[in-house]
Amino acid sequence: MRYVTDIMDVMQLKEDERKDLSSVTENFAFRASSYYLSLIDWNDPQDPLRKIVIPDANEMYNWGTKDPSRERSYTVLPGLQHKYRQTALMLVSNACGSLCRFCFRKRIFIDSHHETAIDLPRALDYIREHREITNVLLSGGDPLMLSTERLEEIVRRLRDIDHVQIIRIGTKLPVYNPFRITEDPSLLEIVKRYSHENRRIYFVIQFNHPKEISSETLKAVSQLQEAGAITVSQTPLLRGVNDNPETLAQLFKKLSFIGVSPYYVFQCRPSIGNYHFQVPVETSYAIVEKAKSMCSGLAKRAKFVMSHATGKIEVVGLTDRYVYMKYAQAADPENIGMFMVFERNPAAFWFDDYSDPVDHHRLDAEETRAAGDVYISQSDDGGELHAATTMD
Repeated sequence: MRYVTDIMDVMQLKEDERKDLSSVTENFAFRASSYYLSLIDWNDPQDPLRKIVIPDANEMYNWGTKDPSRERSYTVLPGLQHKYRQTALMLVSNACGSLCRFCFRKRIFIDSHHETAIDLPRALDYIREHREITNVLLSGGDPLMLSTERLEEIVRRLRDIDHVQIIRIGTKLPVYNPFRITEDPSLLEIVKRYSHENRRIYFVIQFNHPKEISSETLKAVSQLQEAGAITVSQTPLLRGVNDNPETLAQLFKKLSFIGVSPYYVFQCRPSIGNYHFQVPVETSYAIVEKAKSMCSGLAKRAKFVMSHATGKIEVVGLTDRYVYMKYAQAADPENIGMFMVFERNPAAFWFDDYSDPVDHHRLDAEETRAAGDVYISQSDDGGELHAATTMD
């Protein structure tokens, strides 16, 4: 297994293709593992895995921004973000097993390496001082690209902070380089040592297509689970990769079969160079819902969200005229759960493409108290169920 960083070394491509794509890689870095390249059907120019890692001339189309979710607004220290009250995000690596062409953090491979130059002692002090933080997400780049020793140092020191209950590791390495897990027993020892019965380590693995669930990846996922990790998955919805219900349903099903819970399906963020992966919001919602209709309950747990600058906005319904959304998570805690109704816009690719909501509603404290007073009671003779309040 090796990493290929020069498109001219991808010998499965024709020479003229490599030359044409070299101009793209001058702007947007290229990197792919030889293992992942081996999964591609090179006789199929529309192979979905090829689209994920092989550059495309469409990346040069003027679209998107370097920081579509405005992560810099929530950066409290170098390499540390605190957007949601309970969760801190640490950018611990600026390397990946392969570079996804749709990546929403392309900027860290262009001109912002300082974002991942984390000041670990200061970051840990910040987390220690903010007792509301119960979850810490390690991201990057890919945390599993760190040396095992460096990763253990970070995990160990987080485990020394009593109020940090969950450590999440966001990774695609079980897909891009499963041997990082299966051939390094010391990595699995970290999971065994620090994933406790009441304080788990979660691996949030990015699976974009069913073809990625190979026998080697299955082995890596199984070993993580046996070591005590909880495994969940997430993916953006990507044109030409997983933007049809049958493919997405197959992905959900296969993940549920191997004990990986579908967690989020993201609307692809409007990042620089990824226009050709975009699917309109309302089309994406319909695809996700149709895919879920083909699955059992355990396979259909993923929420379809936009990871917007203001929070995770879940799309929850459509009518002929309206689209319904709510804040599943929000930077402003008062917005969590806020329900919003918008006029439909079939051309919208992002939350910002919608006009002001025609209606919205926040649950206030008085409403939640009143809701808590309602319960279901049943007559003594086993008769009809009816709603009552504590005042009845």
